[in-house]
Amino acid sequence: MSLPTAALRPWFAASTRCSSRTTSRSVVAAVRCQSTAAASSEPRRLETQADWEDFRLQKGKVRTLIDTFGEYGSTQTEETAFHLRDSLHKPPRNATVSALLAAGAHFGHASTRMNPNFMPYAYGTRAGITVIDLDSTLPLLRRAANVTRAVARAGGQILFIGTRPDLKPVVQKAAERLGPRQGYYVGERWLPELPPDLAIILNPVANGNAIREFALENVPTIGIIDSNVDPRLVMYPIPANDENARVAELIAGVLSIAGREGVALRQEDLRNQVFIEDKKARQRPFNGRRGA
Repeated sequence: MSLPTAALRPWFAASTRCSSRTTSRSVVAAVRCQSTAAASSEPRRLETQADWEDFRLQKGKVRTLIDTFGEYGSTQTEETAFHLRDSLHKPPRNATVSALLAAGAHFGHASTRMNPNFMPYAYGTRAGITVIDLDSTLPLLRRAANVTRAVARAGGQILFIGTRPDLKPVVQKAAERLGPRQGYYVGERWLPELPPDLAIILNPVANGNAIREFALENVPTIGIIDSNVDPRLVMYPIPANDENARVAELIAGVLSIAGREGVALRQEDLRNQVFIEDKKARQRPFNGRRGA
C-alpha cells in the first residue's frame, strides 16, 4: 500500500518527487533535490498555540541531542587528533588493564618455553601461547612507579636501558622527562659506568651483564619480564611482553612520569626547607634580644 506524498516526511517526499526525473544516478539526484527543496521552502509561520508548542518541542529535542553527543563530535584539535606513536610522546600517567591489553602486553612466548617460576603470572595458554595475567601486571607496575617516584624524590639517578634499535627512542624520551641531572639512558651496547641509584631495563635478557653488575653494587632493578624469563632476575619484575615496542613505550612512559613527579616533589621539598631555614634565621635575633 502506497502512502500519499503529504503523509511522508519532507526529505523523503522531496526525494520521491525528484526520483521521477532521474535515471542512472538516482541517489545523488535525490540528495540534490532534497537540498534544493529545503533551500527553496519558506519557513513555516507559528500561527496557533499548537504550532508554538510543537516548535518548542522540536527545539528541545535538537538541544538535547546536541548536549548529549556534543562531546563526541568531529571537531579535531591537537589534543583529540590521533598521532602515530602517541604513547611515546604523551604517555598516560596511570596504566590500565585495557591500555596494557591494547598494547599487546598479554602475549607471552610459546607455552613450551615458559619458565617454571613465571607460573604465578600466567593466566593460561591459547593456541600454544602463554597468556600473561594483566591483573598481576598492573599492581606490579604501580609498585615500580612508586619506587621510581621515591628514588627521584630522594635525588637519586635513574638509568633507563633498552639496547634494541626500536627501544632507543623510548629510553631517550623517558630519560628526558626526568631532566639532565637525574635521568640517563643506554640505547646501545652496555658499558660499565658509574652505578646509578635505580635501573629500569626494558629488555633484561640481552642485558645480563648489566644486571649482574647492579646486583654486585646493590642497585635496585626494574625490568619487563616475559614468560620465558625467571622473574627473580630483577628486583621489581613487571610481567609483560618484552618484544613489543608499544608495551615498552607504555611502561617506560608510566615510570618516567612517576620519576618526573618525584623530581617535582624534591624541588618542592627543597623550597620548603629553604623557607623554613630562612624563617628560623629571621627569628633568631629577635629571640636573642627578647631573652636579654
